[in-house]
Amino acid sequence: MSEPTKDLIVALDIGTSKVVAMIAEVQPNNGFNVIGIGHHPSRGMKKGMVVNIEETIQTIQYAIEEAELRAGFSVRSVCTGIAGSHIHSFNSSGMVAVKDTEITQADIERVLETARAVSIPADQQILHVLPQQFKVNDQDDIRNPIGMTGMRLEVKVHIITGSVSAAQNIVKCIRRCGLDVSELVLQPLASSMAVLTQDERDIGVALVDIGGGTTDIAVFIDGAIRHTAVIPIAGDQVTNDIAMALRTPTVEAEELKLRYGVSKQMMVPPDSVIEIPGVGDRVARRVKRQSLAAVIEPRLEELFVLVQRNLVEAGFEHLIASGVVLTGGTSLLPGMTELAEEVFMKPVRIAQPTYDGNLSDIVCNPRYATVVGLLIEARRHKGEDVGLHHGRQTATRGKLKLESDSQNAILPRAKASRVDVNDGSQQSVWTKMKEWFVKTF
Repeated sequence: MSEPTKDLIVALDIGTSKVVAMIAEVQPNNGFNVIGIGHHPSRGMKKGMVVNIEETIQTIQYAIEEAELRAGFSVRSVCTGIAGSHIHSFNSSGMVAVKDTEITQADIERVLETARAVSIPADQQILHVLPQQFKVNDQDDIRNPIGMTGMRLEVKVHIITGSVSAAQNIVKCIRRCGLDVSELVLQPLASSMAVLTQDERDIGVALVDIGGGTTDIAVFIDGAIRHTAVIPIAGDQVTNDIAMALRTPTVEAEELKLRYGVSKQMMVPPDSVIEIPGVGDRVARRVKRQSLAAVIEPRLEELFVLVQRNLVEAGFEHLIASGVVLTGGTSLLPGMTELAEEVFMKPVRIAQPTYDGNLSDIVCNPRYATVVGLLIEARRHKGEDVGLHHGRQTATRGKLKLESDSQNAILPRAKASRVDVNDGSQQSVWTKMKEWFVKTF
């Protein structure tokens, strides 16, 4: 397999039910073209967190090798996601005096640093510091203050934190596969970049990404992120309910859910019958398909009620005027839109990634919302590196940066203070300094 001669980006979605790797070629029009996809059932993950290092490493290797084989190139670094019940978020603010009356990128970086100077538990680290709005003197609701004149710059931000050990375990698994981690992105943020429209972000929308182990929530109002949350109930719980209620192996329960599952019992014809495999050497039996839907509907209804309760407690339930957007593999069950609209009492749509390049018939699927969003973030990251190379005013990796030309950008990235993806180069610098000190003194 050849070394990458093209300008490539790689996204790795390590989920509870599946691991997906996508390799794409960067296009000059700020887009990308997918040239390789690797997909493998996930092992070693539970509710978005690593529970078995070796099994997770093996699964990642399978997915990466399949993607490399299809693309015809080897990869060196990936942009990956993180989720789980350890994720927490809150809002903060900061203020600085403008040095030269005209606001520059340096002023924005300083005010964002003051906003992130908050106390968090020792076992947590900041993953993202996301600006919501800026204020210059007494003028507020500013999205991009660069070039404006003022004496005082304020910012309101949304800060997302995660477990240090959970992030380290993900990075460790990827490094054990011989790869570097270029980006660590919260999964619902990645999904939002792939499926939400700018109008939805402006009017107010709640993204609900229903995966295998977790259901991720992201709320956008006035074009900015306002709230994020993770609920540890998703598609795997539906499968477990089917296995227990219908007394069938978990693997068969998953197959029944995918093939015959319906979110609303009333949508199933009363005379429809399916065959349920038995456990062990027990013979299969035939039951009405409505019995399967009778197991699925209460669990999904409970999940939507939990999501709605989360939105109400956060104070955003009445602010999402454009409604709710569902994505993720579990959202493909028939009847999800109807059931969700009954619970939320708002418009609901099932969203798939917006992509029109190579392999679009495969990529444009709600199952791949997160991995496509990770590719979008990797493309933006690649653009920043190119800007540095050509001397344009962009921020270095891990620094804070404001972009006004992309509705999908995660702005800005937080410094990875505890999970350092570049410690090898730093170690080299320290070694050279020590050698110089010994020779000089």
